[in-house]
Amino acid sequence: MENRPLCSLCPTPAPFGSVDWQAIDRSPLGQTLRKMADIPQRPDFHGEGDVLAHTRLVTEAILREPEYAEGDEEDRLILFLGALLHDVGKCRTTKVEQGQITSPHHASTGDVMTREVLWTAGLCGEDRFRNIRESVCALVRYHSFPPFTIYDKQPESKLLSAASVGELAPKFSIRKLICLERADINGRVSHDREDAMSRIEYCREMAEELGILDTPYPFPSEYSRRAYFKERTKLPSQELYPDAFGTVILMSGLPGTGKDTWIRSNLPDLPVISLDEVRERIGVEPGENQGPVISAAQEEARKYLRKKTPFVWNATSITRELRGKQISLFEQYGAAVKTVFLETSLTEELRRNAERSRQVPESAILRMLSKLELPQIPECQSVEWLTV
Repeated sequence: MENRPLCSLCPTPAPFGSVDWQAIDRSPLGQTLRKMADIPQRPDFHGEGDVLAHTRLVTEAILREPEYAEGDEEDRLILFLGALLHDVGKCRTTKVEQGQITSPHHASTGDVMTREVLWTAGLCGEDRFRNIRESVCALVRYHSFPPFTIYDKQPESKLLSAASVGELAPKFSIRKLICLERADINGRVSHDREDAMSRIEYCREMAEELGILDTPYPFPSEYSRRAYFKERTKLPSQELYPDAFGTVILMSGLPGTGKDTWIRSNLPDLPVISLDEVRERIGVEPGENQGPVISAAQEEARKYLRKKTPFVWNATSITRELRGKQISLFEQYGAAVKTVFLETSLTEELRRNAERSRQVPESAILRMLSKLELPQIPECQSVEWLTV
């Protein structure tokens, strides 16, 4: 595999392999990991010390896991990077409340931070790089869930949602998630390790019963899958009759990834609502309040929706929140929604952007990358990730 700066960090399995922490410190991950040394943790759950001390123990523990030894080079790299970055979100979320150290939402924050770190380190612009990167991001996003499955009000839905990542990033699996969480527990000094391991095993057994330990759940159809994640049915196996009038395409991707070109090549017959064009038509600059732009574009969308006419919504749509507002509107009018995410290498992206008539400042692109959340299966009826 190419991208040697990261791949070369990945050790062989224990007992022969060991982590080269000096090489990691010199790597593109070094600056991120050094920040962890300044982040405290609750001593009753993390007697080993700060986040970096914990991360070192978890990373060393992952080398002893059977899944690490049995995996191929990419499997090992995913687990290794997952161990290194699983708690990176604590760098932004850790605070002291009523005398207790807390890190609320550190897993979801860590997902976004991990994507930025790996993207700028070169894991972008190729299908295999995206597969590795997004598998790692999913491990980070869901790593806190397995020990608490037993307490969750909707554990089945959460597990099916996590497993669905494998439809888009086939290297991800619940088995890898369980593996990482075992290493996470083995990498801390606390009073509840044995109990936590039992709860992780409960999660593994539930995933095995659902048939999703290694593969996503086989929903009867995309429509049935969407109905399940919208809680229109509690039975994932139930097949429902599709009633959408047609499909609205929602584009997603950073500036310079070629969304306009892709639409012209692949959807030449569909009308397009372009936020760039709306912005230019009503005279709003990119740095100004975008409320009028969104309102004007949504009103244009409603005209198509009332006529039951499929169309393309062309915007960056880089976060779940931004996409969710549009998906909700389109589905209210009876449309199915397909989200298409495009990516390219960062170098190519900046080059393309520089050639655009409406350039986006490079600093703005990098800020957008720091917030980027790839569309996921539960968000809408179907999702496609493409390298262009």
